[in-house]
Amino acid sequence: MTTAPPAPVDTDEVAFVAGLRRLKAWSGLSYRQLERRAAQAGHTLPYSTAATMLGRDRLPRAELVAAFVAACGLRADQAEAWLEARMTIAYGGQRAEEEATPTPRIRSLRRPRWALAGVVALTAVLLGGTLAGGALTDDVEVDDTRTSLQVPRS
Repeated sequence: MTTAPPAPVDTDEVAFVAGLRRLKAWSGLSYRQLERRAAQAGHTLPYSTAATMLGRDRLPRAELVAAFVAACGLRADQAEAWLEARMTIAYGGQRAEEEATPTPRIRSLRRPRWALAGVVALTAVLLGGTLAGGALTDDVEVDDTRTSLQVPRS
């Protein structure tokens, strides 16, 4: 590795992943070697995950980028440049620190499950008490009437 590593590209996802492919080629390491080196650096990067990441044109998760660039042998400042480029793409051209206000969390209009469970439990208790008190039973006793069928004999 006598030449400088490729610089990260922060224009779009496709160019960023292409840059990661160039970084792998620059390192000269196999996917299994990358997995071992990531583990030595304290990261988790299964070789199959690294291969899948480089085979797609989608922006990989930040943890994967950090593990990958560490496994490729980049210094801390070089690795930070790759993570910043990833964040720039993820935030649509804005840097993460330039984002003035966090995105407001949209509250769900649905009731939580515990509220539904409470309503069901309350209904069961009230209905059970009503049935036990006999409010829903008839007060009329039913006479036991048996009818026998008599077949006329001929």
